[in-house]
Amino acid sequence: MPTYEYECRKCGCRFERFQAMSAPPLRSCPRCRGAVRRLISGGAGIIFKGSGFYATDYRSSGYREAEKKEREAAAPAKGAKADAPKTAGGD
Repeated sequence: MPTYEYECRKCGCRFERFQAMSAPPLRSCPRCRGAVRRLISGGAGIIFKGSGFYATDYRSSGYREAEKKEREAAAPAKGAKADAPKTAGGD
């Protein structure tokens, strides 16, 4: 639900209310019961931080360490020679 900001025309009180988008605007001030108007606000900006939004981004540090060790164990060791390419025509 969005947050709407209101201002009282009588006492100048400013306040916010969580309301459904389909809800009608408020008409009276909670302080003095005067008429209010709904203000236009800039809203909240969305800020994306980090490497992305993946399930692994929220895993525990222990899980990430175990996963890292597993990947390192599965990767070929540095300096190990790859199999020689096979040539057509025999040895």
